[in-house]
Amino acid sequence: MLYYKTYELSDLHDWVVFIHGAGGSSSVWYKQVKEFKKHFNVLLIDLRGHGKSRNPLILNKKYSFDNVSLDIIEVLDHININKAHFVGISLGTILIRNIAEIDPTRVKTMVLGGAVIRLNTRVKTLIWLGNLSKRFIPYMWLYKFFAWCLMPKKRHHESRILFVNQAKKLCQKEFIKWFKLTNDVAPLLVYFEENKVNTPTLYVMGQEDYMFLYSVEEVVKKSKQARLEVIQDSGHVCNVDQPELFNQISIEFIKGYCKQSVPKAVPLAT
Repeated sequence: MLYYKTYELSDLHDWVVFIHGAGGSSSVWYKQVKEFKKHFNVLLIDLRGHGKSRNPLILNKKYSFDNVSLDIIEVLDHININKAHFVGISLGTILIRNIAEIDPTRVKTMVLGGAVIRLNTRVKTLIWLGNLSKRFIPYMWLYKFFAWCLMPKKRHHESRILFVNQAKKLCQKEFIKWFKLTNDVAPLLVYFEENKVNTPTLYVMGQEDYMFLYSVEEVVKKSKQARLEVIQDSGHVCNVDQPELFNQISIEFIKGYCKQSVPKAVPLAT
């Protein structure tokens, strides 16, 4: 099973599940946990091969978006979470959308940061170059190059360094397994766009997310279930670039769909 960590308030509080991107780990949410655990039960998960999820039984399974999504559902089942709000970043947004496809009853809302919903020409070119060179160029060279392409500005430095440092914990073999999934991204995203779900969705995008913002804007215009919040002075990893705004926007959205308000304590009569 994947490594996970929980922060529980009570049975009356909704669960929020955080899903990181490729090359990261649950530690990328360090600027969210403090605020979210004040309002919700929180579940942090390390995807297979990332962070502390290095169980050989998991790593030897076939790598596909469905199998990686089922890894997450296995954790939910293990700790008896029937339904939750999901917050994801980058590739984690694809996994959340896929979980909503596999079992829509498990997903109450989706908060998709730096969402990947279409691949433009620049992204497709990067993937092509990566597939061409992944077996003979050290994976960290590739990862640093991709990180710079996604987060090129000086103010993206913290996000870029965070993801690069987390990626160092991967090995070349594990990187190649994950990179092979890029071959399945384009057709999967097309399928998602043609088969929409009714799950309330909040897209939180950085104004400087040049790779993915435009496509999200186009999709949201056609959706009744989705809304978009664009954060100024922020890039692809907006939860790190502008954590206060990301937290405020996301928490307010999720609270609007919580099962009930937690009752306040009533003082005893004296």
